[in-house]
Amino acid sequence: MSHRQRPKHLASKLLAIRKRLNLSQSQMALRLDIKVGTARISEWENGVREPDLFVLLRYARLLNVRMEILVDDKLKLPH
Repeated sequence: MSHRQRPKHLASKLLAIRKRLNLSQSQMALRLDIKVGTARISEWENGVREPDLFVLLRYARLLNVRMEILVDDKLKLPH
């Protein structure tokens, strides 16, 4: 069984988005409209877990970027 390639920079990009928006983890959970709370945000930002596609889409929309920028390691977040 082959495993899919995981984005290496996704966690740091998610953290950068939250920091850029100047939000706490609990505020970010509210903005993303998720019920799992700060523990899950922390897991995503530390690379322990990955958010599902719908959550990634919400992250992208919060920063007004294409979702591809989040998952493609060759692409950087705009400044």
